[in-house]
Amino acid sequence: MLSLRIDGELLGRLRQHAARRGTSVQDYVVRTLARVDFDERLHAAVDETEKFYDVRPSAGIT
Repeated sequence: MLSLRIDGELLGRLRQHAARRGTSVQDYVVRTLARVDFDERLHAAVDETEKFYDVRPSAGIT
């Protein structure tokens, strides 16, 4: 269970974003948090793989 305190303005914006996607505010927030967590874990895994294989990024490649 996750409990958040948010102000009325933020809640209004969350409701708009959720409505555009046809979902509830709760589902929208959970999916957003999961997506951010996945992105962070993916970047960490890539970094670890590069360290393991001693890969250095080439110039101009991010």
